[in-house]
Order: sequence, then C-alpha cells, then structure tokens
Amino acid sequence: MKKWRKESVLDLYNLVLAMFLVISPWFFARANPAAAIDLRLSGAAIAILSLAAMVAFSNWEEWVNLLLGFWLIVSPWILGFPHTRVMHFSIAVGAAVAFLALLELWLVYDAAHTDSPPSQASGTH
Repeated sequence: MKKWRKESVLDLYNLVLAMFLVISPWFFARANPAAAIDLRLSGAAIAILSLAAMVAFSNWEEWVNLLLGFWLIVSPWILGFPHTRVMHFSIAVGAAVAFLALLELWLVYDAAHTDSPPSQASGTH
C-alpha cells in the first residue's frame, strides 16, 4: 500500500462530489435528458480520476479534473439546459471540482519547490 499523501484528502472530496453528480439526476425530476447524461458521465469520470489519483498520483489526473470542472460550468449553455436548477448544481459542483484540482496542483507544486533551499544570487550580499 502506498503512503497516504496529505493532498489525497482533496481527491476524496472530489470523489464525494462525483457521487453527488452521479445521483443528482434523480433529485431533479424535470432534468433535461442531456443534463442527466452529462452529470452522470462527468461524475463517473471525476470518480475514476479521483480514485486513480489516490492510488497513484500524477499531475495529468488533476489537469483533467480541472477541465472536467470547467466543462461542468459551461455545459448548461452548450447542451441546452440554462436557467434550470440543474444548471446551478452543475456550475456549483464544477467550480468546486476545478477549485480542488487547482488547489492540489498548487500544493504539489509548492511542496516540490520548497524542499530545495533557495539559491543565492551570485554577487549580491
């Protein structure tokens, strides 16, 4: 078993959001069929990526999650379900997924660049 990374908790949060996406079409009785398919497929993709990131982290998984978050934000207009309750749900969850992906990318980047001591500029003391 790999060692648990402290950033993996963000993948766990994304997994919870993905589960909400998958089951959300049942909460919206009058949901557009395109919206229902979009939420289920996006939720399944986010869940798979989050599980993969918990098992074996790679930056590309977070970049794809970021793109999926942005997709959820713009998909109501592209797929034709603007001005509905499901639109608001899609935008909120998409923003949360994008935020968590950006946060994890930043934390990983920051950890990789703070491990080495800062270099001294030559000639300045």
